[in-house]
Amino acid sequence: MLKVGIFGVGHLGKFHLSNWQQIEGVELVGFYDPGDDTAQEVSEKFQLARFLDADRLMDAVDAVDIVAPTNLHFDLCKRAIRKSKHVFVEKPLANTMEEARELLKLTKESNIKVQVGHVERFNPAFLAIENLDLNPMFIEVHRLAQFNPRGTEVSVILDLMIHDIDIILSIVKSEVKSIAANGVNVMTETPDIANVRIEFNNGCVANLTSSRISMKKMRKMRIFQKDAYIGIDFLEKKTEVIRLKTPDDLDAFTFDVETPSGETKTIAVATPVVPEINAIKFELEKFRDSIINNTPAIVSELDGYRAMDVAHQILQKIKNSNSSAFRK
Repeated sequence: MLKVGIFGVGHLGKFHLSNWQQIEGVELVGFYDPGDDTAQEVSEKFQLARFLDADRLMDAVDAVDIVAPTNLHFDLCKRAIRKSKHVFVEKPLANTMEEARELLKLTKESNIKVQVGHVERFNPAFLAIENLDLNPMFIEVHRLAQFNPRGTEVSVILDLMIHDIDIILSIVKSEVKSIAANGVNVMTETPDIANVRIEFNNGCVANLTSSRISMKKMRKMRIFQKDAYIGIDFLEKKTEVIRLKTPDDLDAFTFDVETPSGETKTIAVATPVVPEINAIKFELEKFRDSIINNTPAIVSELDGYRAMDVAHQILQKIKNSNSSAFRK
């Protein structure tokens, strides 16, 4: 039985807690949260022990789930790793690149599993295309949200866009060549809306727009490659694949198109089966499996570091752009 402790039981932490209680092979030992009102509510609702000392909880478990504010990730991760505890930590991995680099070093020297909570990797709409041969040449992303004070201790880049950065880095098999970015502070002291262009060495280009001050929600990614267009709606859990017909497209809607050369090609429009899964529960189950089976974490600490690295480069580009505009 894998013993797990949760650190932070705010809005997202409660979701983690309720899901852990439904996962087989896991004993939820308790939680640590300095907020007395929240802690009392959780203790009563979930009948779970509250630990007043973080180290005591770490000593009592095999793995920790860190769902605390970003500025606390480094300290909690560092303490857990030094105690040889497996670590699940919500995105972003850490608050600064220096902290992230130290966590990479500590993890490399240990014998533990670390998984970063980039939950969109486990979104059923994205899982629906996991068997497709992806070779993107252009990617367009819109991730828009209505304003919510929760999570605004970090920029929209580290709050929202980092999900899409992680996914793009996982499907584009090339290194980043250049980044251009613009962003605006509206409700907070950090960018609340941003537009970013990432170019890769293999020629792929990704355009990302993220906002946390929009009137409506949107979480869509469009992937264009030589032989296909793939549309993913992370919010509505829908996926669409449009490509030249192949023998595998038995259930697809098809139509013929005549090319300028006079050749007729058959286009297939398919809607892959989207699995009915709970993304948070699924990512926690995969973390459990990586520990029990001694297999790599699906979203490793290196994945979390790479997403952070690109996110911080974007923030620096925005800072430089805004500084130039101010000087003019």
